[in-house]
Amino acid sequence: MSADNAVNAGRPALDAGRTAADRKRGLRRLDLRLLGRAALLGGSGGRDGLPDAIEHLIKVHRGRHPAAGPEAIERLRRAYVLAESSHRGQTRKSGEPFITHPLAVTLILAELGAETTTLTASLLHDTVEDTEVTLDQVEQEFGKAVAYLVDGVTKLEKVDYGAAAEPETFRKMLVATGSDVRVMSIKLADRLHNMRTLGVMRPEKQARIAKVTRDVLIPLAERLGVQALKSELEDLVFAVLHPEEHARTRAMIEAHAAAPDPLAAVADSLRAVLREAGIGAEVAVRPRHAVSVHRLLLKRGGAQLGGCDFGRLLVRVGEDADCYAVLGELHTCFTPVIAEFKDFIAAPKFNLYQSLHTAVADEQGRIAEVLVRTHRMHRVAEAGVIALGDPHAGAEAAPPGDGDDSSAAGAEGGVRVDPTQPGWLARLLEWQRAAPDADTFWTALRDDLAQDREITVFTTQGGDASGTVRLPAGASCVDAAYAVHGGFGHACVGVRVNGRLAPLGTRLRDGDTLQLLMDESATSGPDRDWLEHAITPAARIAITRWLTQYPAATGQEQTGRSPAQRPVAAADSGPAPEPVAVTDVPDAAVRLARCCTPVPPDLVTGFVIRGGTVAVHRTECPTTARMTAAGREPVPVLWRDGSPAGGYRATVLAEALSRPRLLADLTEAIAAQDIGIVSAAVEPPQEHRVLHSYTVELPDPRALGALMRAMRSVPGVYDVYRARPAAAWADRDR
Repeated sequence: MSADNAVNAGRPALDAGRTAADRKRGLRRLDLRLLGRAALLGGSGGRDGLPDAIEHLIKVHRGRHPAAGPEAIERLRRAYVLAESSHRGQTRKSGEPFITHPLAVTLILAELGAETTTLTASLLHDTVEDTEVTLDQVEQEFGKAVAYLVDGVTKLEKVDYGAAAEPETFRKMLVATGSDVRVMSIKLADRLHNMRTLGVMRPEKQARIAKVTRDVLIPLAERLGVQALKSELEDLVFAVLHPEEHARTRAMIEAHAAAPDPLAAVADSLRAVLREAGIGAEVAVRPRHAVSVHRLLLKRGGAQLGGCDFGRLLVRVGEDADCYAVLGELHTCFTPVIAEFKDFIAAPKFNLYQSLHTAVADEQGRIAEVLVRTHRMHRVAEAGVIALGDPHAGAEAAPPGDGDDSSAAGAEGGVRVDPTQPGWLARLLEWQRAAPDADTFWTALRDDLAQDREITVFTTQGGDASGTVRLPAGASCVDAAYAVHGGFGHACVGVRVNGRLAPLGTRLRDGDTLQLLMDESATSGPDRDWLEHAITPAARIAITRWLTQYPAATGQEQTGRSPAQRPVAAADSGPAPEPVAVTDVPDAAVRLARCCTPVPPDLVTGFVIRGGTVAVHRTECPTTARMTAAGREPVPVLWRDGSPAGGYRATVLAEALSRPRLLADLTEAIAAQDIGIVSAAVEPPQEHRVLHSYTVELPDPRALGALMRAMRSVPGVYDVYRARPAAAWADRDR
């Protein structure tokens, strides 16, 4: 096989029909082919005595790190020599010498500005896994840091772990990433090159690798802020898993590229405006990649895209203040689309991303999206944690591209930002320790990474601000309890959301203020219903583990909580000697859901939850709609004739005008009906109105109507009703 043919053998079909913009953006592929040719032909006749195969790599590295001295270059040369000699004779599926793979991975990282240690480990990242080289040898030759990175990305053997090898390998890499994010940087670059050359694999293996890339690697690239790798990985996965849609999208991009780009005219106008204002800035048209165009098509409902929809304008300036100066000119000289404005400089994304986003219309009515950022912000936006360099270097080190080869400051003014504290990775490392097996970890990891949006919740303690916590969108107060208190989240007995008592199942929103009410003296644990509210792996794993260890402790007698400590509107139905309701599911325990406290003759339905228990909900409960929409099969439930020994429980709310002795009068009215009060709570008065909540135990469900009539007769009470389900309460409270 000739050198050119060997290098091109593994190129995916995606390369066909690339646009000029793609070719400009993807010059590194040409570079990799040149590297492959050099690796095939051998030789060491490069300048400075460097092997031909790494001459271009060194050039790129020096371009990003001008201060990289002879010692750094010699280190890379030695790493290449060891890698080439140890991989000699090995070939890839495409027929290329195996050394072309670590070379390609290292060049990807070099172009993103990775420092010498990362590049050294990248050249060696497959040696311990695929050759006779040992980790001790790597440490002796290149130091502990390089050995740590190589060990972090080395796969676990299937012969030792069987089917658990892949999830356990990812667990190992994530743990290593917790100490040094460069481990995951190398893994992402490794997966990108493998995806580029996936065309030589069998279709079923292509699909399997693409799905893992979609479910795990792409979300990790997003969370680590490595946008350059994420975008290309998305397009490559799109081509494998959805070839027809990918082909249609590519055809649209090609057709657009063949015509004059209207964004170029808007860019010229913007340059003129900024020049007249005396603002030094670079303005460029940034084409959308294939998946970005496809998402925009879906957002528009399949409507035809306009000429300005295939890209965005990117404005790069020197200082933060210049970003806002550019924004002022944009909104003064063009017509702003206010709904599109976002300030990620004042409030950076969780993955360190910073930019101003806006959209403007010019005199011809062309609407252009505009991104405004500094040159440093742009490096971090493209390379994410790779732009941070060595996480163990001092805070005084300058970022890549500023003349220092050792590290990068993650923020302006040389103040280093550690991407693992206190963000998503720290939370992931916390819950993964509790995952009992590989399957649980793998499922929880995918679920965690599938949360593509985060919210920020402000926590208080006794009314005083105490911090913030980031949670995935849709998280509940149960998730927050475990995020804030770890395993001690079991002791949460109630919450206040934005100053008001709320059920533990309340779904939190961005900017909510949360006060967790903890009982430090309790030896209690979570209720089974908590699993229905929790979406984060940290909470679900902790709750499941406790319920597995203490399967009988589901009622208040076992948990040690007094009735008054129960969350409002989440009353415990309590264990009864005989079930209140029955189902035809064999050997299934039946329990009444606390979110809607059903009692006969309510219309009810059931769902099998973890542990095989059937949870009974009122048909109008939002949980019923949510479970049905999620594909959960309802099971028929019937009320059993006769009253259980423990009675029926329900939660009743009374809205009234605030006055003295109201609580005493309501309590007396309930007691006069021979009905026991399990718990009671009163919310703080608002505009002279007050809400009382009572969880009561009824001797017969027919007593509920008489009770509510008696409560309505109390002076000042203007409405009495059953507790709405938790989700409805969350909306009402807001």
